[in-house]
Amino acid sequence: MNPVTPTQQKELVSSSALFTDLYQLTMMQGYFLQGMHTQQATFDLYYRKQPYSGGFAVWAGLEPALDYLEGLRFSEEDLAYLGSLSLFRPEFIAALREWRFSGTVTAFREGRIVFPHVPLLSVTAPLWEAQLVETALLNTLNFQTLVATKAARCVIAAASSPHGGEVVEFGARRAQGPNGSLSAARAAFVGGAGATSNVEAGLRYGLPLSGTHSHAWVQSFGSELEAFRAYAKIYPDSTVLLLDTVDTLKSGLVNALTVARELREAGHELKGVRLDSGDLVYLSRRVRAALDEAGFPEVKIIASNDLDEQVISSVIAEGGRIDAYGIGTQLATAGGEGGGALGGVYKLAELSGEPKMKLTGDPIKSNVPGVKRVWRGRDSEGTLSFDVITLGEKPQEGDFVSDPTNPLKHTYLPALDWEDAREVVMREGRRLHTAEDLPAIQARARAEALQLQEGTLRLLNPHHYKVSIGQDVAELRDQTIRAIRADRVGS
Repeated sequence: MNPVTPTQQKELVSSSALFTDLYQLTMMQGYFLQGMHTQQATFDLYYRKQPYSGGFAVWAGLEPALDYLEGLRFSEEDLAYLGSLSLFRPEFIAALREWRFSGTVTAFREGRIVFPHVPLLSVTAPLWEAQLVETALLNTLNFQTLVATKAARCVIAAASSPHGGEVVEFGARRAQGPNGSLSAARAAFVGGAGATSNVEAGLRYGLPLSGTHSHAWVQSFGSELEAFRAYAKIYPDSTVLLLDTVDTLKSGLVNALTVARELREAGHELKGVRLDSGDLVYLSRRVRAALDEAGFPEVKIIASNDLDEQVISSVIAEGGRIDAYGIGTQLATAGGEGGGALGGVYKLAELSGEPKMKLTGDPIKSNVPGVKRVWRGRDSEGTLSFDVITLGEKPQEGDFVSDPTNPLKHTYLPALDWEDAREVVMREGRRLHTAEDLPAIQARARAEALQLQEGTLRLLNPHHYKVSIGQDVAELRDQTIRAIRADRVGS
């Protein structure tokens, strides 16, 4: 592996206003033609179900989302294309020429640990502005949060080894296109990955880089030993040798030990070996024993080959001796049971001061109306214990609160120390803070994860963190439901 010092790079994201779904634009025009477009609206972005049947998620993608909002424009090319669709009127297209996002964004800081049904980000802006940005915000925040969560789960699994274990993102070739690959590399670092193989991600985001040679390198030489020697000569202080091109134990390991001795004689040390196939438990134990016996206990064993948190946990439980895990497909695509997509949504909560709610026969799909605040409670030992959503007032000991999706599930709040969990991060379309660097965001995620209640980080059958709505929110929801139903009867 060849790490570099992470440094903050400006996020490079699309600022095209056409990165949206068609119906956002047709609704924008409808609002404009109806004279509704300047009404003040608040939308909440949240997700309903914990990914991977886990106990937490890592909030990621906020910084690129803010970059997107700040740079959002309709170019002349964009406007010409919209004009060619025979859907949009000239006066609407003319109005878009000077269009800019001017809204306020309230959100959790990136890297915080988050939970279902909690508004993670709220946009307050003129209706047509708030409507347009839905697609891009969901695209950015859903995917990066899911990948960051997957990475965190892999890091938790690797950390369960008594010998330690690093996670490296190796997924560029399996990601959903170039932009998906870059977003995955960034989000994986937020979730705790130590490095990426993606060189462009290293440039853009200042990520540490990691990599070695492939099987093709070995196949390109007359022998495996010749290939290993050539690689070590070129990279004497960062050599990691892939062992399984011919035979992992009978050829790759033997030749790697030969090169390790030759490097040492020349004043250098072999950095690592990589296993990319076979029984990782058995092979890693045999390789570790041979390296130690030969006097190379510092040589790291790196594993790849379609890994995820479940495979890592299994390898560790059975006594495998892996020092670093290169995770590709399952990390870059956020795969696995309960993965694939976060399912975040973006729902209208208030318009012109009037609460708005989607009323549906499926309670889990109903949103909570009103402009809200999110409070996060800690017990006397600093352990994160409760999120409560209110219309503004800080929760108090003994307050009656209920489940966001089931009013029959309720409780009284214990004595906790409450913090306002979100903050205004953008006002009038401009950031209020400079973009944070990724190491700081990663550190926040790691620190907050360690503050969770026991069992919340468990990969199987985790403890479920409590999220509730305050009585004021519950009453507003009930009033809104009654008003909607009365209006339906009256119509």
